Amino acid sequence: MSDYYVGAVARGGVWLAVAYTDEGYDHAAVLDGVGELWARYEETAERVAVDVPIGLESTTAPRPNEAAAVELLGERREALIPAPVREAARKQRYRAAARVHERKTGRGLSQAAFERAHVIASVDEFMTTIDEARPVFVEALPELCYRAFAGEPLSYAPAVAAGYAERMRILAGFDRDAPPTVQSVAEATEGHAVPIPAVLDGVALGLTMRPGPGDLRSLPADPPTDENGLPMQYVYRSETPLTAGETA
Repeated sequence: MSDYYVGAVARGGVWLAVAYTDEGYDHAAVLDGVGELWARYEETAERVAVDVPIGLESTTAPRPNEAAAVELLGERREALIPAPVREAARKQRYRAAARVHERKTGRGLSQAAFERAHVIASVDEFMTTIDEARPVFVEALPELCYRAFAGEPLSYAPAVAAGYAERMRILAGFDRDAPPTVQSVAEATEGHAVPIPAVLDGVALGLTMRPGPGDLRSLPADPPTDENGLPMQYVYRSETPLTAGETA
């Protein structure tokens, strides 16, 4: 069996995995958690890109990759939701998480960041427990992947029609088979309330992982690691680096 290159996004309490091989799109699957994602692809995936933070700060914010990406996203910088520090991500209530985050970093914690805290904490626990997953799982920001494919920042949010059209156009420009792939992935979510933007993002992350035009790159190019040795980076694919200081 060919190795899989997987893009996986966590939305609405489930994970959507989009799997490619060297030959192209292979399949999509809706999974219940990061543990099920690992169980599904542990033996077959060359690389899995997830849209959930890998590597958390303990006393500072934002993370280095988040700070670097903000400079590249233009009007779409609001798509980036900085992660809570590790202790805050494990709190069950927003007020407690916000207090911890502010005490540790001197910065406020957004409600949107807290709403993803549960899945962030689950991925963090998974990555610090399962050593075998470290060479396989990487973090990717969908908005940055589109930015790398397009060569310029996006203009519209994914929830509006213009944003859908913009992302479809970018995906089709990068891979001519992307439009039918999006349709196939959407059909594979039958029975699950997966948002339309998640389907596009899963395809974008899958294409980023699959060998294709350009090189797989890291932002920052030489990512620092957190206290558990996890790199704080976003991966993306492009012909040239997105930042002047980056190397191929």
